[in-house]
Parts: sequence; structure tokens; C-alpha cells
Amino acid sequence: MFQPSQHDVRRFLCGAWRKRRDGTPMTPIETLAAMWIAEHPEYDSELSDEEAALAADYRVEGGRANPFLHLSMHLSISEQCSIDQPTGIRAAVEALAARLDSLHEAHHQAMECLGEMIWRSQRNGTPPDGQAYLECVQRRASA
Repeated sequence: MFQPSQHDVRRFLCGAWRKRRDGTPMTPIETLAAMWIAEHPEYDSELSDEEAALAADYRVEGGRANPFLHLSMHLSISEQCSIDQPTGIRAAVEALAARLDSLHEAHHQAMECLGEMIWRSQRNGTPPDGQAYLECVQRRASA
């Protein structure tokens, strides 16, 4: 299993953003990352300085939103939808996007469900519950 470090993720996202700005060729995953970054202009300064990004501290106590976590969750949800894992997540996110008239906002809603699933898994010391995650997104899609 691929387990990138925090610095690997930050370098990847900064690099994808730099390539998009510079108009240089990108891999498909870099293109997807850059698409999500473009949806978040508030992150431009943090992604434009790789050295500062590597040094940045986003602990909850600091009160700063972590753009790298947020963008990684967009990428995770995109990947989940592309392979429909857990089964049904693609349809649930599509239904949520249709209800909200925004894929971006649907991702933000799905992120809340994904974050809750991860939090419960960590708190309880149990494997992530993909079914609970899927049901959370489905509930939001049908609300």
C-alpha cells in the first residue's frame, strides 16, 4: 500500500499547482489535483511556496484550516467515485451533487461523512466502516 508522508503530499500538491500555473505537462492525478486546487483560490498562497508549505503547522489548536488535508480528501473522494468503492459511493455523490447543483459542495458534504467515519475508526480502534460512510452520504443526498 502506498503511504505518502505529510511532506510527500504537500510537495505533490504544490508541484501540481506549480505545473498548472506554468503550463507544463501534468500526469492525470496532477491534473485532477490542480482542478480541485483551482476550486480553492484561498489556498493559492499556501500552495505557491513549497518551503513554507513543508514547514506549516495545521494543528487544530492553531485554528488554521489545513489545505493539504482538504485537497487530499477531494482527491480521495474523486478516486472512490472513479472505482465506486465503497460500492454505491459514485451514485450517492452524484445524487448529492444533483441535489446541491454542485459537485464541489457534494464533495464537501461527503468529506464530513468521511471525516466522521475516520474519527470513529480511530476513537474506537476499529477498521473504517465504509457502509456507515456510504449511508451518511446517501442520507445527505436524499435530504
